[in-house]
Amino acid sequence: MKSVNPTTGAVLEELLEHAPAEVHRRVARATQAFGAWRRTSFADRASLLGAVAALLRERRDALARLMTLEMGKPIAQSEAEVEKCALACDYFAAHAEHDLAIENVASDASRSFVRYDPLGPILAVMPWNFPLWQVVRAAAPALMAGNVLLLKHASNVPGCAAALERVWTDAGSPEGVFQNLRLSAAAAEELVDHPGVQAVTLTGSEAAGMALGARAGRALKKTVLELGGSDAFLVLSDADPMEAATQAAAARIVNNGQSCIAAKRFIVEQPLAERFEWLLGQRMARLRVGDPLERATELGPLARADLVDALDLQVRDSIRAGARLVTGGSRPSRPGSYYAPTVLADVRPGMRAFDEETFGPLAAIVVAHDTDHAIALANQSRYGLGASVWTSDPARGEALAHELEAGSVFINGIVKSDPRLPFGGVKRSGYGRELGLWGIREFVNVKTVWIQ
Repeated sequence: MKSVNPTTGAVLEELLEHAPAEVHRRVARATQAFGAWRRTSFADRASLLGAVAALLRERRDALARLMTLEMGKPIAQSEAEVEKCALACDYFAAHAEHDLAIENVASDASRSFVRYDPLGPILAVMPWNFPLWQVVRAAAPALMAGNVLLLKHASNVPGCAAALERVWTDAGSPEGVFQNLRLSAAAAEELVDHPGVQAVTLTGSEAAGMALGARAGRALKKTVLELGGSDAFLVLSDADPMEAATQAAAARIVNNGQSCIAAKRFIVEQPLAERFEWLLGQRMARLRVGDPLERATELGPLARADLVDALDLQVRDSIRAGARLVTGGSRPSRPGSYYAPTVLADVRPGMRAFDEETFGPLAAIVVAHDTDHAIALANQSRYGLGASVWTSDPARGEALAHELEAGSVFINGIVKSDPRLPFGGVKRSGYGRELGLWGIREFVNVKTVWIQ
């Protein structure tokens, strides 16, 4: 497993995968740890998460630098990610006992109630784009529910995976409650069959979700899949075009454009289309591209060289199909896995920039005749993760929210995850929910108890 700095191409670290025997030892350790951890009190579990949150804050600078070195996100975003992880630990430590409390239900029994019992070891297959947040948002609720976690992280961020395991260990986590497995994707898929693994959560590509979900289905194991997205950013004719364009650029380049919930398809009603195109093109062209360790940098490199190749091909194929290049569309003449901030106009269904998830700083502008057409275009996607609506009339935006086929709809705001709210998608963006009350109840046995 190789960690490569995408800014310079330098190899940071090379690690061997865990041998099968070591993997089985760790799964056995998790099974043993679960027997004790499931019986701990919510107060004891919350104490551990509180210690994890404190260590995350204490080690913020080192953890942020490690993320930036391994996958290239701007350093300020890395620092914010560490803080968000600590906030998630604090949230679930404070709310898990209430969210999983026994619920009395009237029936023909003297007493009947529902309790939420943990399932056991959860295999968490996590991506590289938010190398700390994706793990913590899965781990915090799972552990507070009494489960234990087996982490299979992306192979290009092994340093982040090891650092998280150290945080949990140094915070006083009992042996086996949080463990890192250095595995290939194929080995992780095979691990789903292991009798010690009780459920699986995956954040990743559509292809990865299909493969792992099929394997888990054959084993009759619960899964939560958070997959790709091609989020629509709807600009209605009554929106402020300057504000919409400013927020559009910010939404597109979060994490260097490598986010499943980054806005990707900018669907603009006809009256504002020309003005919005000019404003967004100007904003994207002026972005400061550079070393992500420098605070002035707004856009760093993509995480791997092959991601640059894939994005460039999507841009070129879309132009050949009739899209118009507004700005960018090329690789800068500098070392590293960079791609110029790019805007394509005249994008329509059937083009790769419309139909596919684009992972990088590519904004695709689509013109809608009216609001009904804008909604239809937004829904004309196999993905359904997030969407945003920009309008001077929030009530109008709220009324449109129910028509959008997405797991999250934000009115006059950039789509984001929040520990207090459920997060997940529909259609090819996956199923199940993370975060909030809904997320912590995904990996529990909803058990009926009937007493006469």
